[in-house]
Parts: sequence; structure tokens; C-alpha cells
Amino acid sequence: MRPERLDDAMTTLAQLDVAVADVETIIERREEILTAIRDHAGRIAYNLARVEGGDYGRRSFSTDGGEWTLKHEAGELEFLKYDPGGEEIYVVSTQHPAEPQALSRALEDYAAFVESYNAHVRAIDGILDDIEPSLPAVESTEALVAERDRIVASIEDCCDRIAGELYRYDGTDYGTFSARVGSTRWELKREQDSVSYLRAGGSDGVYVLSQYGPASADDVREYAPRFDAFLDAYNEHVEALEADLRTVDR
Repeated sequence: MRPERLDDAMTTLAQLDVAVADVETIIERREEILTAIRDHAGRIAYNLARVEGGDYGRRSFSTDGGEWTLKHEAGELEFLKYDPGGEEIYVVSTQHPAEPQALSRALEDYAAFVESYNAHVRAIDGILDDIEPSLPAVESTEALVAERDRIVASIEDCCDRIAGELYRYDGTDYGTFSARVGSTRWELKREQDSVSYLRAGGSDGVYVLSQYGPASADDVREYAPRFDAFLDAYNEHVEALEADLRTVDR
């Protein structure tokens, strides 16, 4: 713009005497109202979260003027939305605040929303009053677990003796002994003269003995009767070693 035109524009602006409306008061009043609504509706969100359970929740309430939808997360109000029919007004939102005229329209129906919520609470109040828990007796697993532990302890004691014999024979700190019993492969792993685990069924099989805990009662029921056959396989292995040594000429 040429200098003379800029001077003309500045002169024209200086001659205008039109006041610009200040919206600061409106904004401050809106924030004041929204703070009160967040606090009030926040108590509703907290109560809904408590009665409904769960970390997340969303519930709608109908009034003569429209539908209100409240969403909460961990007991905190996420948003409060009013739909008078075809137009969604976010009264409380994590985004930008509602336009003052829309907010005013929504607040005209806010009392009806609260009454709809109160009616919801009254409807469920006392819903559990006539419920008397009649719970059946719970069977104890104490005897079953004691028997399981007794069987597992006897198997572990026998495997420790096997580990001790293998440690004495092999002379290494770590070792395994494997045998196929029927169609099932059994493996005993030792560390020095103690058993580390006894596994039946290959790498994806069942740990009859393990450092992480005993086998389940079902697994013990299935594999404990087969342990004698594994023990027989070990004894046959030892006998074969002795036979081999007898054939060595001095």
C-alpha cells in the first residue's frame, strides 16, 4: 500500500466512534456456571460409578425437553451432553466450552435432568433388600491336597535317590536320564545329587516334579501310577551298565 493510502486509512479509523462490545463478562460468567455444573454433575458421575461398578460408564436420561448423556471414567465426569432433538450440546466436555446461547438452552432443562437421575436412583433403591444370600457349603480340598503332597513327596524322594546314583556314576554337576514308558517319554533332570524336575510327555509335557510347585491333583492321578514303569526303566538302565562293565577284561 502506498504511503498516502495508508495515511487515508488511518484517518478514517480515527474518525470512527463505534464501541466494540466486551465479551469478558460473558466469558467469566460462563466459566462460573460451568464450574458449578462440573461439580454438581461430577457428584452424579461419582454416584453412578459406585453403583454400576467398573472403570468406565455411560448412561442416558430422558426429559420432556430431550436426552442427557453422562459419561464417567474412574468415578470422574468425562462429559455431559444434552440433545434437545437433532442438536448435541456438550455442557461439560474435555474440548472447548459450549457456546453461551446453547449453554443457556441446555441449562433450562438441567433441573429436569437431575430429577430424571433422582428417579433412576429411587427405582433401584432397595432392589437388594429382599435378597438373602443362601450360599451352599464349600467343600474343602485339604484332604485331597495332603494326599497329593504325600504322593509327590514319595516320588521326589525316589527321584532324589536316582539323582544321587547318577551323580555318583556320571561325576558331573548336571545331567538327565530319559526313558520311554509306553508311548510317553519321561525325563529326569538333576543338579548334583538332587532332582530338578521330572517331566512326562516331552518338552510340552507335564512336570510331575518341578521347582515351581507340585503338579495338579489330576496330573498326579494320571502319572503317579506310571512312575513305577519309569523306575523299572531306570533300574534296567543300571543293570545294562553293570553288564557292560562285567565284559571289560583286565
